[in-house]
Amino acid sequence: MDYFLEKLAYFKEAFPRYSDVKLNAAVAGIEIDEGIDTYAYRQGLFVIQQSGEVVEIVNDQNFRPKVW
Repeated sequence: MDYFLEKLAYFKEAFPRYSDVKLNAAVAGIEIDEGIDTYAYRQGLFVIQQSGEVVEIVNDQNFRPKVW
């Protein structure tokens, strides 16, 4: 997870074309290890999980996404 967050910090350097774009990020998985969802939430990432036959964003109404 930390590796992903580090890469996000350099995204706009690698792709200067997007330097003026507000970037949000998400993690997704069919099965997410315990605690990873909470960690991602606290880092400002959307958390996407499988629920039955669909996937959904599971962040609550208090969530404030980080903008890179």
